[in-house]
This record gives sequence, C-alpha cells and structure tokens, in this order.
Amino acid sequence: MHSYPVFMSRFPAILLNRLWHSTFNERFESIIQDGAILPEPNIPNETRWGTSQGPNYYPFVRSLGGVSLFDFTDFDPAKCNSSWFSFVPINVGSGRNIWIEIDRELVRESLIEPDDLVEKWKASNELRRNIMPHIEAAHIGPLPLSKFVSVLAYEGGVWREIVDWKDAI
Repeated sequence: MHSYPVFMSRFPAILLNRLWHSTFNERFESIIQDGAILPEPNIPNETRWGTSQGPNYYPFVRSLGGVSLFDFTDFDPAKCNSSWFSFVPINVGSGRNIWIEIDRELVRESLIEPDDLVEKWKASNELRRNIMPHIEAAHIGPLPLSKFVSVLAYEGGVWREIVDWKDAI
C-alpha cells in the first residue's frame, strides 16, 4: 500500500502520457548531426545497452532495425514490472540524461506499440533478447528530428528544455 506513493514520487510527472527516447548528451549531439535517431548509430557496441553477450543477445528492438522508445501513457509505476527505475529520470551511473519527446501521430506507421512489441517478441521466439515489457515501444527505421516534439535535459534533479535542436531541422 505504501509503495505506490513512493514510486510515484520517484517517477517524474513530466514524462507521463508521452512517448520518449532517452539518451546521453554526447549521443544527442550525434543525433542532431545525423538529423535522426538511427537504429545503428556509429557508436561502439561496448557503450550500448545490452551488448555484453554479443549480437545474439542484442535488445529485441535493435534486432528489428528499430529505435527504442518509452511509452508512459497511462503508466502506473507501482504496477510495472520493468526496471524503469534504472533509467528514469537518469541512467544509473550517468550525470545527465536527454529525453526526446516523439510525436506519436507522426510516427504511427513506423511504431510498434508496447503490447504489440511483447507479442512480436514472444511470437518470434527471441526471448533471449531484452525488452522492457509494457513500456518499451519500437520505431522501425531512422527517426528524423522532424518527428520530435520537445527535448528535455535532466541533470542534478532539475529538468530544463533544450530548444536549439530545432535549428537543425
């Protein structure tokens, strides 16, 4: 009974009911240079999430040629079994995160919603690959800057909007 308020106080209300991509500052700079979030950005595998066991164990969304997104629509942290707390609002071990809000309507044709992603994962028998059930969605293919709604930085307990990314569109 007490866990719900504790979880809700830790989960940032600013992220609720929106679709997001989370990244680090230096990777955000690369996204701006590339003009899109790329499914296979030019970054070393050892700096990517879920790559330590090799290609057969890369995250499921990556195996689809997709970009991981996080859908916090109607999200209830107390009922979610995913390890969202390890990256919301900031990845464990990092000092700053960038949160890119994605316009769901503009990416609908390339979007695999969280529940559909879980079904696809099960049906493909790729259970060794990681997903974050019920909150992870997939955008198949590059995700251009023109599909972004807003960009937020979280650092030192403070959220701030980044607006200069719009100059790159």
